[in-house]
Amino acid sequence: MQYEAVIGLEIHSQLLTNTKIFCGCSTQFGSEPNTQTCPICTGNPGVLPVMNKKAVEYVVRTGLAVDCTISPVSRFARKNYFYPDLPKGYQISQFEFPLCEGGHVDVTVDGTTKRIRLNRIHLEEDAGKNVHDGAGESSVDLNRAGVPLMEIVSEPDLRSSQEAVEFMKKLRSIVRYIGVSDGNMDEGSLRCDANISIRPVGTEELGVKAEIKNMNSFRFIEKAIDYEIKRQINVLNEGGRIIQETRLWDSERGVTESMRSKEESHDYRYFPDPDLMPIELAPEWVEEIKADIGELSAAKRERFVGEYKLPEHDADMLTAEKTTADWFEEAVKLGGEPKTVSNWIMGELMKLMNRHNIGIEECSVTPKKLVELLNLINKGV
Repeated sequence: MQYEAVIGLEIHSQLLTNTKIFCGCSTQFGSEPNTQTCPICTGNPGVLPVMNKKAVEYVVRTGLAVDCTISPVSRFARKNYFYPDLPKGYQISQFEFPLCEGGHVDVTVDGTTKRIRLNRIHLEEDAGKNVHDGAGESSVDLNRAGVPLMEIVSEPDLRSSQEAVEFMKKLRSIVRYIGVSDGNMDEGSLRCDANISIRPVGTEELGVKAEIKNMNSFRFIEKAIDYEIKRQINVLNEGGRIIQETRLWDSERGVTESMRSKEESHDYRYFPDPDLMPIELAPEWVEEIKADIGELSAAKRERFVGEYKLPEHDADMLTAEKTTADWFEEAVKLGGEPKTVSNWIMGELMKLMNRHNIGIEECSVTPKKLVELLNLINKGV
């Protein structure tokens, strides 16, 4: 029997706010453990959360960038579960009334473009981090507890690991381009859970899914999904049955391992958070955010190909980061020939930036200096 995979992703993106979602603690990465905490984010009795408006703005900005419907009223709920890195015993999240619903992202694999629907985008707080030293002891670092987290939930429209990776790459590009997240996967700023099931080709009924948690690299995502698809097919071919469970990817052994039985939403006993008022978005504020987004990377890519006659590869590279695209256009406005400027950015400037681990906005070579250099080269100086 031939099977097809059905995959949905839940992508968690830490937002680029200076402070946490419900308190004034810093969100800076890499600080000493438990130095960026207060009674609010450590769950002390009697404290009250205060909403970070910038976090709401960033979720709305993302929703607008992927054609979501922005909810005029949304609210927070308590997601109840017990884990050492969750000091309150519940997570403040959103359930029935998220900030954004619907939307879509287009991905291209092997020359074919496919539209992946989104279910929702909601706002929540991150948990802390368990640290295992390998000697039978574990510690908890609560610096990350309360950091604003945006969860982007796709519909189960993905059919392969390649589509999943391209979808993740596209969303990473979008959140970085609009300035809501740095997308640094190695720091945990962008990670995803994959819900995977299989079904006979030609059928519509969904199979029993397994969820693979907390993958933070494109390579791990691809390998974990490929392994899990093969595992489920082997189970069915051997006469077994798939159980609904949460699994983890073991990158050293190249396998997924069972972690626990998969919870349903009712297991979390969601209920409205009594300490937080519903979020009511003024239409004029949403319009201000929409106007501030400007041209998105996909539209800019098409324009670069049409207006500047650049190859698609060049346009992809130049529009991956807003700062790079702006730098390129500034150089062209100053008189630089588009393809020549593109070649210099992707060649010598990229080497310089990689060598010093800096972005193009920090580069000592400005658009004006590059154009002056190109003019001298053209004159044979």
